[in-house]
Amino acid sequence: MTLLNIVAATFLAGTVSALAAAWLSRALLSGVVRQMVSLSAGLLLGTAILHIIPEALESQPDFAVLSWTLLAGLLGFFLLEKFAVLRHSHHHEGDGHTHGHGHDRAEAGPGGMLILVGDGIHNFGDGVMIAAAFLIDVRLGWMTALAIAAHEIPQELGDFIVLLNAGYSRARALTYNIISGTAAVLGGVTAYFALAHSQQWLPHVLMVSAASFIYIALADIVPDLQRRVDRRESFVQVLLLLAGVGIIALLTAPLHAPH
Repeated sequence: MTLLNIVAATFLAGTVSALAAAWLSRALLSGVVRQMVSLSAGLLLGTAILHIIPEALESQPDFAVLSWTLLAGLLGFFLLEKFAVLRHSHHHEGDGHTHGHGHDRAEAGPGGMLILVGDGIHNFGDGVMIAAAFLIDVRLGWMTALAIAAHEIPQELGDFIVLLNAGYSRARALTYNIISGTAAVLGGVTAYFALAHSQQWLPHVLMVSAASFIYIALADIVPDLQRRVDRRESFVQVLLLLAGVGIIALLTAPLHAPH
């Protein structure tokens, strides 16, 4: 039953989010996407701090060790992103061209393929996180999948638009995005069999998952939201972010109540 839940949840987070992104791009619901980004920040922060970290601490009471795992995860994601940015900058400096957002048709082939490879690796990691959560508790698994899906839809939409700008047809871009999304299922199934026999690693995987959620929310999503200074939109962003945290708080309150 746990494996079936993992497959269903990773399919939702990976493949269904790609389909939803394709539909949103056709419907041109940019306002919905912006609002989903704000909501996803709250869901990610709430899931990490109110549920994943407490679950990890309950599974492994060595707070000092898990604190180092969380810190290592945050620093690791920072270094990975820094390395990716440096490589991207070096590539564009080396070819002597200036690209606004890296979406020029001149780099269609390799650019589009790199997007797909990077997204596939990212989705595989999402699958591992979802599987680790399910191996602790089924409710934690579904909440983790919900938070990941809320974040993945805007990201998949961005990837979809990049592929269209790179010269892919809508059908081809959607097909490749779906294939990339199935990497989440592969990651989930792989982690299920690997972690089922290594239960001592589960709290550490959960802490790395929490680090990923916190880093994505605070380093990637929130700075982007801060660039929009319109008062009305900012007010809506704050409300949606708090709503995301509130949803997780309501769902998790009974799970961590004193016995």
